[in-house]
Amino acid sequence: MAASGGVGFGIVGLGMIAEFHAKAIQAMDGGHLACAFSRGGGPKADKFATDFGVKVYTGDYDAFLAHPGLDAVAIATPSGAHCEPSVAAAKAKKHVICEKPLEVTLERCDAIIQACKKNKVKLGGIFPSRTGGAVNAIKAAMDKKRFGRMTVCNAIIPWHRTQEYYDSGAWRGTWKLDGGGALMNQSIHTIDLLQWLAGPIKEISSYAGCMIHKRIEVEDAAVAAVKYKSGAIGVIVGSTAMWPGNAVELHICGDKGSAWLRGGMLVQWQFADEKPEDAKIRDEFGPKPEPAGKGGASDPRAISFVGHQRQFENFVRCIKGGEKVMVDGAEARKAVEVILGVYDSALAGKAVKLPLKKTPNRRKFPKT
Repeated sequence: MAASGGVGFGIVGLGMIAEFHAKAIQAMDGGHLACAFSRGGGPKADKFATDFGVKVYTGDYDAFLAHPGLDAVAIATPSGAHCEPSVAAAKAKKHVICEKPLEVTLERCDAIIQACKKNKVKLGGIFPSRTGGAVNAIKAAMDKKRFGRMTVCNAIIPWHRTQEYYDSGAWRGTWKLDGGGALMNQSIHTIDLLQWLAGPIKEISSYAGCMIHKRIEVEDAAVAAVKYKSGAIGVIVGSTAMWPGNAVELHICGDKGSAWLRGGMLVQWQFADEKPEDAKIRDEFGPKPEPAGKGGASDPRAISFVGHQRQFENFVRCIKGGEKVMVDGAEARKAVEVILGVYDSALAGKAVKLPLKKTPNRRKFPKT
């Protein structure tokens, strides 16, 4: 049953990710799951209500927003359906925390950001990878300039998804509701970390296509060469066509230090100016190997909800005025812009500069 007390959250959309939200909210400090909303109802809504002990509103979004004790709305609809419920929630003076991506076009991202600003409610984007201890050790080292001049920074997401995964929902693999493929849905977490840690990307040159999956409009493999504002260079490799699926890698390198993450664990942590705490960081966040084909690399359900829980707890502290939101609307928008830049470059066959003035035209990726 749902706990009581603290900030009351309501979940919109009852797809797979809604279970992560519900478990995270029920485990968190300072908040509780108050209710949920399902557009179509049916057995899935009934099961959710039973499993989590809350009222599930069906079809009537205004009634959901009027639920007693509802303070914040967690958006868990398909990616391209985040805008409308977010804007409506903001107009109803409910705080909004939105699953990644914030939306699938820059214009729809901006509509959410402006609605929350106009109605003076908090807006957060869910990027649980930012909560990891190893990632935050890298961020602290970046802030202290320990890497020296940044040289090469890479994001590699060698994942796999079955054809059944794409066939399991009509929205999957579509421009309108998925917003893209391997990059927008799966790789966005690591791309967010890359732009957060390595700094703004100013130019992208990419290739992308649909290599093994059927009946989708979008890419299942993409490779981009990127230039950063700092002068560094790097690559983004994202795929759902790399069987059996392997751990994500993130490389942050400069002329005075290197930090490499694999599967969230530090496999490299070396600096020219070794500090006393470095040995402890290597010991605490060092590798704990995960076999190929296991975890989120191949199974979207095999991901912990703890990162979500940390973000919900941060959001509560933000609502109460004690903390800055971990990923606000402007921050959540950045990864979307990078991915749209990759798509634009791949489809146009030329390098693209950021920031983008508008969402580029998108069309079906060719089979390669």
